[in-house]
Amino acid sequence: MGKITGFLEFDRKDEAYAPVEERVKNYKEFTRPLPEKELRDQGARCMDCGIPFCHSGCPLGNLIPDFNDAVYQGKWDKAADILHATNNFPEFTGRLCPAPCEEACVLGINEDPVSIENIEKNIAETAFEKGWIKPEPPENRTDKKVAVVGSGPAGLAAAQQLNRAGHRVTVFERDEKPGGLLRYGIPDFKMEKHIIDRRLNVMEDEGIRFKCGVNVGQDITGETLKNDFDAIVLCGGATVRRNLPLEGADLNGVVQAMDFLPQNNRRVDGVTNFDEEILATDKNVIVIGGGDTGSDCIGTSFRQGAKSVSNFEIMPMATTERPEGQPWPFWPMRLRTSSSHKEGAERFFSISTKRFEGDTAGNLTKLITSEVEWVREPGKSTVLKEIEGTEKTWECDLALLALGFTGSEMTLAEQLGLEADGRTNIKASENNYMTNVPGVFAAGDQRRGQSLIVWAISEGREAAYHIDTYLMGRSELPLKGEGDLPRV
Repeated sequence: MGKITGFLEFDRKDEAYAPVEERVKNYKEFTRPLPEKELRDQGARCMDCGIPFCHSGCPLGNLIPDFNDAVYQGKWDKAADILHATNNFPEFTGRLCPAPCEEACVLGINEDPVSIENIEKNIAETAFEKGWIKPEPPENRTDKKVAVVGSGPAGLAAAQQLNRAGHRVTVFERDEKPGGLLRYGIPDFKMEKHIIDRRLNVMEDEGIRFKCGVNVGQDITGETLKNDFDAIVLCGGATVRRNLPLEGADLNGVVQAMDFLPQNNRRVDGVTNFDEEILATDKNVIVIGGGDTGSDCIGTSFRQGAKSVSNFEIMPMATTERPEGQPWPFWPMRLRTSSSHKEGAERFFSISTKRFEGDTAGNLTKLITSEVEWVREPGKSTVLKEIEGTEKTWECDLALLALGFTGSEMTLAEQLGLEADGRTNIKASENNYMTNVPGVFAAGDQRRGQSLIVWAISEGREAAYHIDTYLMGRSELPLKGEGDLPRV
């Protein structure tokens, strides 16, 4: 795979970024692609290792050495065929995935790993540019109808796979356009929304029906859905936000990240009529939460013209190297610095917010914190302790809560009589993704809890196999790592 000595001859190269002062003026993607020759050299770094651990690192089981080799040889059409065999949406994962495959790369033991994610993105972009990705409706249709609730990556993957099996698929989405968090959670500077739309156009031409602005559980009851469809798959995500129940949390200016980000994405899309605008312009912004959502809030705040942006994380600052106890090829909890962090945010670790303070009009003006440490007491689990004498007051006009999600909204699940786990995720079998109600399935974050886009696509594909088997008694759809019929 690749060039036998490629990993010795070529260093890892990644896409360059547009300068900060240029890219923060707009919401466009700002990466600068490598020339084809250098991309082929990056494919050549794949080592022909005896056991490709990248396979196990990828939740989709992507055939990574195979498409790396095809890129090295300049056979981009073959690479696209191989990649689409296991991944419905490589243009999404090639931009947004944290690349667990790269952390599992054998070369990464003592060198920089193969730049798998960037290669994947460029394969997908080349396939679209060359016109290789075309609608491929099924040759034969069954008489079965399937409802997919939610149009995020899990719902879209399930819908495409089930449509390929010949079923009549309808995707229900409560927002005005399909895409879920891909559209309304991910800022345009990480993925412009025409990237979603071009894939949706292919799916519609393949026969998948999208019904947007329909909140299943309110506009349509669960009972109606059961009567109208032969199977249902719930892919609504884990959308219940984690709150920060502190004094002053009800002040104007204490805002959930998932109110701030979707509004700005709609603004970029041309929407102007908001009940209440949430803007960081000329404000001292503090983002509470150190994950990807927090990073997205930072980049968006800079583009809105924030006066200052700080980022608080309650955990200690991680090392840039693999921590002890997290050896290769496992995913390491190392310090990750995003492009948004590099745009000027100050990051603070081991810091806990104690309360919010405001003016007489109810507007946020200050935020009070203390430094904390995680202490392991004998015979007890690790506990969080405040460090005395470290209380500090921060000027703050906008506090964005990027604290993750606690589980799934349960209105529809209750209507259908579904069981939930202890985290209010819908309980569905690990073996076949079916809930306690026959014919009702769950996949993605709504089943597994808050997770990665690549896991959502994997779950949607796996669920589709089991739904097809439930409807037809057998399925020719692939399971993880088996690959699919050629798509190019």
